[in-house]
Amino acid sequence: MTAPFARLITLWELLVSRLQGMAEVIPPAVLRLVMGWEFYESGLEKLHGDNWFADIQGKFPWPFSVIPTDLSWQLATGFEIVGALMLWLGLGTRFFAFSLVFLTFVATAAVHWPDMWSMWGDLLKGYSVSDAGHGNFKLPLLFVIMLLPLIFGGPGKLSLDHVLARRLGTAQPAAVSDLWAWALALAVLGLPFLMLIPKLGFALLATAAALAVAARWLRS
Repeated sequence: MTAPFARLITLWELLVSRLQGMAEVIPPAVLRLVMGWEFYESGLEKLHGDNWFADIQGKFPWPFSVIPTDLSWQLATGFEIVGALMLWLGLGTRFFAFSLVFLTFVATAAVHWPDMWSMWGDLLKGYSVSDAGHGNFKLPLLFVIMLLPLIFGGPGKLSLDHVLARRLGTAQPAAVSDLWAWALALAVLGLPFLMLIPKLGFALLATAAALAVAARWLRS
């Protein structure tokens, strides 16, 4: 290896190592700020607006289809506002990020999911939100994609979760990618999908259960 090429490799490693060091600081903080802003605005709109859930009660997945609309409205409003505040603070981040993913799947099933095959054409119109018809669920999809790193990767170092962990003396656990981890990941994805595509949700949960059984069997 020539000296100039070796220096380039060394420089690249130095850059990557420092970017990697900031990966636990900047990206999760930005995701928390943006997602908190989105859900806080949505929650405030519900808090100061009229309850329109009665108009779509029949489109909610079970059990939300049988919950009184006033209670559903209050739950959605509360989870959006409190969840947004918790994301900003980075407190209980994984729980609230998962709660907002679940809420997003319920909202997608009730409002954004296509009622008929012809409505899939709305997706070709881009990432805009429109009242012209159901089917444009790209924006909720982006919300889910942005919340998943907070569920799996945590809130990052600029968070109260990180401060509390240091104060309590609990070290960051080493990453593990065994069968138990895959089972947990599929369960995290499967539960929200029960609200949108039940067959897929059940399939993911069944696979998670099978992996958990296999992991337990291999361990014994």
